[in-house]
Amino acid sequence: MSSNPPYPTGTVIQGKWRGNRYLVERVLGKGANGTVYLVQREGRRDRYALKIGYDTLDLQSEINALTSLQSCRKRNEYHARRETPLSSYLLEADDFSDGSNVPFYVMRYIEGRPLHHFLSKHGPSWIGLVGLKLLDKLRGLHECGFVFGDLKPENVMVSDYGEAELIDFGGVSPLGKSVKQFTEWHDRGFWNAGSRTADEAYDLFSFAVLCLRLLDEGGLKTAASQLPQTRSVEELLKLTRHLPNRKLASWLNLALQSGFSDSKQACDVWKEHVYNSRAVKPTGMKTPRWLKNSFAFSLFVLVFTIYWVIRF
Repeated sequence: MSSNPPYPTGTVIQGKWRGNRYLVERVLGKGANGTVYLVQREGRRDRYALKIGYDTLDLQSEINALTSLQSCRKRNEYHARRETPLSSYLLEADDFSDGSNVPFYVMRYIEGRPLHHFLSKHGPSWIGLVGLKLLDKLRGLHECGFVFGDLKPENVMVSDYGEAELIDFGGVSPLGKSVKQFTEWHDRGFWNAGSRTADEAYDLFSFAVLCLRLLDEGGLKTAASQLPQTRSVEELLKLTRHLPNRKLASWLNLALQSGFSDSKQACDVWKEHVYNSRAVKPTGMKTPRWLKNSFAFSLFVLVFTIYWVIRF
């Protein structure tokens, strides 16, 4: 076990085996098994998320899972012939010499803000879109044979355009194994609603509790304060009955009671009955700069063409 000190802004982390150098900008977050830094790779303008682990074996297990996910995602991308590339789980892994070998790995940096901060700013009407994006990410994990496990608002980053990304893969567990990491409120075992075996229903249960936490954190806190032997999924079902969106409440009821056959079905039902049934479209989002520029260029071409035709 290593008790690595925090690395201040300006620290250069150089890989022992690959030799790449990363300049630390700031700490992004601290988890149970490591610290994540925002870094810039020497010679490049792009910024990355670099995680330094506290325990070599623990972090290596996480790296192995991410490597498997990366390979699976590339295969799926190839067979699906997708036009846009899927985001990378893992860019590289190496050791950093700081008196002893300190393991680290590098991921793509997700621009945005944690899910709960995003909804606080933009409003709960965005839960339909963001939830759909998040469920799609979970489905991708499940198709590759893994469960995310520690699903909570802090582990979901949302961009300014509503794109959701999972971060902190320390809790990723193979299907059929025990869940490696979890947070009590989002844990199926905490509510005496099932085991801590990693299956698709575990993530869907955690997702449902995440929605309740975002929409009624006070009610969830009260329900969680009961004695362990009296906590049950029924307490969570009571919370769904007070939600104004009945289609959302119905979806949550199914997820809390393992009512979906798999995450693909859960995603499809969410898309049809929660996302597509929104009475009010989310507003207040920034229009991407590239879209503005594209529109301006198209308008210029149209005006120029009309002028050319009229003149000649």
